[in-house]
Amino acid sequence: MATGGDRLLVAAIDFGTTYSGWAFSFKHDFDTNPSKVSMKTWTGNQLVSLKAPTCLLIKPDGKTMYSFGFDAETKYSELSQTKEHKKWYYFRRFKMNLWKKPLHGDTMLDDETGKSLRALTVFSLCIRYMVEDMTAMYKQQVSGMDPKNIHWVLTVPAIWDDAAKQFMRHAAEEAGISGSNLSIALEPEAASIYCRQLPVHVDEQGRFSRFQTGTKYVVLDAGGGTIDITVHEICDGGHLKELYKATGGAWGGTVVDNAFLDFIETLIGKDMLMRFKEENMEDFIDFLRDFELKKRASESTRKENVTIKIPFDLIELVNSKVKSSPYNKQVTLAGDKLRMDISVFRLFFKESIDNIVMHVKDLLGNSEASGVEAILMVGGYSESPILKETIQKEFPRMNIIIPPEPSLAILTGAVIFGHCPHLIEQRVSKFIYGVKLKREFVKGRDPKEKRIKTDAGIRCDDHFHIMVQSGEPLSIDDYQFEERFPISFIYQKFVKVELYTTTIKHVKFVTDKGCKRIGSVTVPVSGRGIDRRVIIRLKFGGTELRLECEEEDTGLITSKFIDSFD
Repeated sequence: MATGGDRLLVAAIDFGTTYSGWAFSFKHDFDTNPSKVSMKTWTGNQLVSLKAPTCLLIKPDGKTMYSFGFDAETKYSELSQTKEHKKWYYFRRFKMNLWKKPLHGDTMLDDETGKSLRALTVFSLCIRYMVEDMTAMYKQQVSGMDPKNIHWVLTVPAIWDDAAKQFMRHAAEEAGISGSNLSIALEPEAASIYCRQLPVHVDEQGRFSRFQTGTKYVVLDAGGGTIDITVHEICDGGHLKELYKATGGAWGGTVVDNAFLDFIETLIGKDMLMRFKEENMEDFIDFLRDFELKKRASESTRKENVTIKIPFDLIELVNSKVKSSPYNKQVTLAGDKLRMDISVFRLFFKESIDNIVMHVKDLLGNSEASGVEAILMVGGYSESPILKETIQKEFPRMNIIIPPEPSLAILTGAVIFGHCPHLIEQRVSKFIYGVKLKREFVKGRDPKEKRIKTDAGIRCDDHFHIMVQSGEPLSIDDYQFEERFPISFIYQKFVKVELYTTTIKHVKFVTDKGCKRIGSVTVPVSGRGIDRRVIIRLKFGGTELRLECEEEDTGLITSKFIDSFD
């Protein structure tokens, strides 16, 4: 696994669904204060933030990036006013396109007007922008830095599969980051690494203290797109151990945003909202920004109404519909102010929060979560008072911990992870891993179509040979599996080892439903005969999977990170 422990500078990119940002720290600063990182302050109209909206504007050639973040929003709004925007490519909140979807080198993404570009191009352009933006900033502090002395860390949700993680690695490499200078960090782990240094407990003497060795806690990473939930334990030396496999779903803050837009649609109609968005992009963006501020500030216990500013071109339309809507007693319009009862506002959160609460309760019911005493909430969505209050109400016996600036916990933690990747001692496998093999054919039990004749005899093809079980603890940088397998043909010159994954128990064949091929390694074999052997090993190097194959006679080893691009 690539590490940044001996690099002069570690830089991290937190590529979020709704907001993204970068941070870095020099090794000498890290050695004295691990939490000291440099970040960019982004600005957009009257907003000032340490993260920018995850959106980019690409020129009509489909290759050249024009702007990112707030600047992309502003320029696209200007283009829409002159009707030029349809020639350009504008992507926003596109990260979730990697969630539970087949990925390959030619996977396409649709922009806001339905035009398609290669997904790798879109992601790599974003990463390249942040790399160049960050590089300009560190050069103001140190000149002459050799790129080999910079280690990069890219964050991904823990619930993503191996193909999605490797897609991000490919995008980073296409953006110009060397694979040997790159690590992938799991978002809840990065946040946990940062928060383990914070004062989170008051001891018997009234002093603030950090998490103590042996403390077990749930990490609830509430982002814009996904909710990542896992269980960690503090080990000796402040190291972390994952006790239960990362789980979660697409229940993040964008679910709340979509519920709000659905509400507006019930007032004015879907077609009118789409028309308004196309003709008044700048006002539409400001409209969503105002809702975002209310989402992060409105408490469920408040007695007064929640007020959201309505764009001028929507005032008359909304006013004509409110009185005849199902919410006519709970929603009013006064000038450009849409005032709604908190009970209506809370409905926007219902689907998201119901799923989160149910999932955390299910997780705490597992034996692996026995002894958990706290819930650590991180991610931008954790700033929502309604989410915080609900978690506190539903889990009254838990210590609910929310660090300052929870949206920055992942980014800061990713930098620390880059300096000290071995802080993670153990992870838990989310999937069942296995290889495709030929085994002895059992007449009357095995399907006839799997029967194959080889030089070693009649064999059963496509057998799913399990290497790692779901829920199995994974020691970092240790082999999880090692076994010798015979060669089937006398004159065979190559062995193609194919790795598959599934979440379904009792899978027999790689062709069974739910079994997914995630990569392969081709091993050259010398000599001839069926007494030759190939040794297959599987190693979890940090957050990534490495398949290693060795010809037993020669000791020749072939290995690679596993992905879906071979």
